[in-house]
Amino acid sequence: MSLDELINPRSVAIIGATDREGSVGFEITRNLVTKFKGNIYLVNPSKGEIMGLKVYRSIEEVPHGVDLSIIVTPAHTVPEIISQCVNKGVKAAIIISGGFSEVGEEGARLEREVLRRAQGRLRILGPNCIGVYNAYNGLDTFFINPQRMERPKPGPIALISQSGAVAAAILDWAARRGIGIGLAVNYGNKIDINEAELLEYFARDPRVRVIVMYMEGLKYPGEGRKLMETMKRITKVKPIVVYKAGITKSSGRAVKSHTAALAGSYEMYRAMFRQAGAIEANNLTDAFDMAKALATQPLPRGNRVLVITDSGGAGVQAVDNLEAVGLSVPELPQETQELLSKVLPPFAAKSNPIDLTGSATDEMYRHVINTVLPTDMVDMALIIAQMQLPGMTPGLAEYIIEARRYGKPMVVYGVSINDDARTFKAKLEEGGVPTYDRLETAAKALSALFQYSRISKSNAQS
Repeated sequence: MSLDELINPRSVAIIGATDREGSVGFEITRNLVTKFKGNIYLVNPSKGEIMGLKVYRSIEEVPHGVDLSIIVTPAHTVPEIISQCVNKGVKAAIIISGGFSEVGEEGARLEREVLRRAQGRLRILGPNCIGVYNAYNGLDTFFINPQRMERPKPGPIALISQSGAVAAAILDWAARRGIGIGLAVNYGNKIDINEAELLEYFARDPRVRVIVMYMEGLKYPGEGRKLMETMKRITKVKPIVVYKAGITKSSGRAVKSHTAALAGSYEMYRAMFRQAGAIEANNLTDAFDMAKALATQPLPRGNRVLVITDSGGAGVQAVDNLEAVGLSVPELPQETQELLSKVLPPFAAKSNPIDLTGSATDEMYRHVINTVLPTDMVDMALIIAQMQLPGMTPGLAEYIIEARRYGKPMVVYGVSINDDARTFKAKLEEGGVPTYDRLETAAKALSALFQYSRISKSNAQS
């Protein structure tokens, strides 16, 4: 059964809709009433009207078909509501409510009863989750006030998260940095819909170029093998970046109390990701910084990086960070250095990293890029531009964006936050060149591109 009704529904019913401000039901109701582009039906036996919309006593009283039910009622009421949804012909349900297996055996019994009532005719996300964020159609069950959590713009990254709070935090973080996350799903206790199915769905969605996963642990026998086989298929067509939390014994205990999952041996997970061709990140911000590069840049043929800098010290640090993640900064041949000398000042370093020094100008960057990047001496570029020197302007962004025609990945590092720097970075991001404010992160982004290039080549040969 497709997950279309879960992620791209035409109609939704909010069971537990309310106008009581500060409640979970209120935030979800307000989100959907103000943003959702389909039909909305509100269900609450004790209300007549909410936000100008008629309220039905039960889902069965709704006069029209419903693709998706969003359930925000106490755990003990959920099994009967599921039965009503099945009778109504609803195709999918998101159970926001907590109080299930994460709290003990009684909650686990409720989960079993929910599945029994679903009869295999209703797909279920959750329980104990915050559900789905779809920037394209306004489906937003993330029950956090927009003033406390900004929503990201539509974009080529999809997020699958085992933790609701982590999903909310990362969407807010991405929104404040202009990173486009078009789709996000938190699956909670995953009594039905799991990571593997969500991966399959996003793999088929043409809007998604990169999938990021935050996971804590697996829950059911055989789940690991199924997930690995699914990842293997998907990484042949789209990159998957994974951050696995709960890698120590103490954090493993926390995982179990969080979503009733088991953290398991980290080495087992690490081996699974490696065999599946997934790219592992050390933290979530790294995961999305990698994803940003994977979503916008072509894949490199090799691991050789051209470094252009306006600061010798930053150039040295760049080499350290690049080599730490398995990339190479090759010295340029003498004839190439002589070509660079025709425009660069005599005291500039021309061997790679190329240090333009305090005399750097936009035109110098353009000369280096156009001289070196098209050659077979390098496979990608890290451009360091702080926008502090008198000869540099935000117009440099246009030269860098033009260089995309060479078909090689480029990332830009700059830590400055002056007005010119902000304009420069905004132009680059809009033009499809990712920017970073840490050299370590920029290096990891290029490394992710090289890793996925090798994965793609390996998949093509198998």
